[in-house]
Amino acid sequence: MKLLVGLGNPGSKYRETRHNIGFRFLDQLAESEGLRFSATPRFRAQSATWQSSEGKTILVKPQTFMNDSGSSINPLARYYNVEAKDIIVIYDDLDLPSGKLRIKIGGGHGGHNGLRSLHQHLDNSDYTRIKIGIGRPSNGDITAWVLGRATEDDRADEARIFHVLQEEFSRILAGKTDTAANKIHNKLNPS
Repeated sequence: MKLLVGLGNPGSKYRETRHNIGFRFLDQLAESEGLRFSATPRFRAQSATWQSSEGKTILVKPQTFMNDSGSSINPLARYYNVEAKDIIVIYDDLDLPSGKLRIKIGGGHGGHNGLRSLHQHLDNSDYTRIKIGIGRPSNGDITAWVLGRATEDDRADEARIFHVLQEEFSRILAGKTDTAANKIHNKLNPS
């Protein structure tokens, strides 16, 4: 079993913000797979169960706000006996330009408050990270940037990334992250 975690903030106020890119990907995946999210108050989350050819995956949108995501994910992972290596986290990344995606296993939190919370609550940081670029503002407040709405160009980049990521997601679930990352890179950056 895997946990597929999208990071974001709950509520309609944040739905279209750059910070909620993880939630939006899970919403699109759930819609295409005919899944419905339901409230799971015990874990302060919304979840949906996806039975794919790679096995059972629980899609999770923590409802704790970004900075406290780990307090939702840790009890859920413990309840389902899911180790960190079987957790996949999708989130926004300021250090990647819009239209870029990186997949990485393990490492630090890189200053991302959602990952910082996961690091504080999980036994280790060996989970898979799918970082989707939102770019960094040329000047101004970073908080206003991540909690702001993306431009039309950024949303077009997001749609393209979501499409390609979804095409390769079975490889990620199967643990073939390097192969998936290469295929995604080639699709997003054709020669």
